[in-house]
Amino acid sequence: MNKKILVNSTIAGIMTFSLLTPTAFAHDMLGEIGIEKGSQDADLNDIPVIEGDKSLSNWKEVAAVSLKEYDGIKNSTADVYAHKGYAYLGTHTANGGEGGVRIFDMKDPENPVEITKFADDIPGTWQEKVIVKKVNTPEFKGDLAVVSVQQLDSKHPDSKGGFLLYDVSDPHDPEKLGFWEMDKRVPGTHELYLTVQDGKPFVLSSNPYADYYTHGERKDFALVDVSDPKNPETIYEFDPRTLPEVSDDFNGYHWDSPDGKTRPVFNHSAMADTNGDRALLSFWDLGTIILDISDPYNVKYEGRTDYAPDVQGSAHSAALAKGGNVLIETREVYNPVKEGYEESYGYTRIFDIKDPANPKELSTFKTDLVDNVEDGITFANTVHDPKVHGNTLYLSHYAGGLIAADITDPANPVQTGQYMPEGAFFWGVDMERNYILASDMDQGLKVLQKNNSK
Repeated sequence: MNKKILVNSTIAGIMTFSLLTPTAFAHDMLGEIGIEKGSQDADLNDIPVIEGDKSLSNWKEVAAVSLKEYDGIKNSTADVYAHKGYAYLGTHTANGGEGGVRIFDMKDPENPVEITKFADDIPGTWQEKVIVKKVNTPEFKGDLAVVSVQQLDSKHPDSKGGFLLYDVSDPHDPEKLGFWEMDKRVPGTHELYLTVQDGKPFVLSSNPYADYYTHGERKDFALVDVSDPKNPETIYEFDPRTLPEVSDDFNGYHWDSPDGKTRPVFNHSAMADTNGDRALLSFWDLGTIILDISDPYNVKYEGRTDYAPDVQGSAHSAALAKGGNVLIETREVYNPVKEGYEESYGYTRIFDIKDPANPKELSTFKTDLVDNVEDGITFANTVHDPKVHGNTLYLSHYAGGLIAADITDPANPVQTGQYMPEGAFFWGVDMERNYILASDMDQGLKVLQKNNSK
C-alpha cells in the first residue's frame, strides 16, 4: 500500500511541541530521559559487575592504546573500523567533541601506532562513525572514507551535520573530498554505511529526527550516490508513512502503533549486505526495515521486524549472518522499568529473513546484565553493536565488555566468552586478519589475538 507523502503544512499543523534541538546524544534524545554515554559518569554508568577479565574464550588481549591528546584535550572513543591493516576510530562527545577520526597503523597489532587524525574541521561537532571501502569510478579511484558528523548543539553558529568524504588511499595523509550537508535544524548523520556495487559507492545515511525537525521536508534515512565524492547526490529517502501501519499524520517521531501505544520512531543506524543488494535500517520502535537496493534508483520496501506489545523496540543496530539469511538485531534499552513493558535492558534478537516480507524470530540472546533492573537507568547493562565473523557473533556491551556467542544454530545461540577488562565501557568491535579490534570509550583501542595454544 503506497500513500502520498504529506504536504509540509499538514505536518506542521500537528506539531504541538518544541522543535528546539537539544544537545546531541547517541540514543533517543527526544525520550523522557536525557543521559549521556561514557563511564566518566559514575552515577549512571559505573554499575558494579563481575571482576575484570582480559580473555575472550580462546582470545587474549595483546594491546591497549589510548587516543592521543591534542592541545591537552582527551576525547572519548566511539566506533572502530578495520581496513587494509589500519584501524579507524571515531570519537564521541566528551570534552567538547571535535576529536575527528583517528587512524592506527596495525602493521604490528601488538603495538598499534596512532598516525594521524582527520575529519575534525567542522566546529561544534563530533565524529562517531567511519567506513572505508575501495572505490573505482570515473571521478574517483582509491580508498574512500565516509565519516558521520553531528552537531553538539544546533545553536552553535558554525556547526553543521551530515557526512564527510575523504581520500584515505594514503592513510598517513587523508585528503578531504566533499561534504553531504544536512538541514541546520537536524543534528546530523548519526550512523552510516558505505556500500559498493561494481565499484560504484553509495552511502546509507541515518539522520535521526530529520523528519521530525524539518516537518517532513527531509527524512531520517537517505541513500546517497557518492560516485563523485566532491558532489554527493541524494537519490532516495525512506518515508515511514508509505507503510499501512503508519498514519499520514505521523509527525516524524511519535508513532501510534497498532498495539495501542505511542512509540518513538527514528532511524538510528543503517547497513547493507556484502553485495549492496539489501539495506537494513534500524528504526527504533518501528523495528528493522528491510529494503531492496539492488537498483539504488528504484528502491523497494521488503519488510520489517516488529515487537510484542510489552517489548520496548529500540532497534539500534543490525548485522547479517548465514549468507544474509539471518538478521541480528540489537536493541539499546537503557530504561529497564517502563510502564507497560517488560522489565529488561536491551538484548539481541535473531531472525530468519529468507522471506524478508515475513521475518521469523528464531531466538533472543540475553546476557546476565540485562535482568539487573535494580541498577536503574544506565547504558552499562544494555547491548550495543553487533558484528558477525563466521559462526561467531561479537557484541559490544558497554560495561559488559565484549561478548562472543556461537550462532552455528541461530535458534540456539550460546555465549562462548566475555572480554571485560577493569573499567570496560565498550562501544564497537571489528575484525582485522586474525585479530579482534574493540573500542573502549575511555581507554581507547583494544586488540585481541586468537590464542592457538588453547
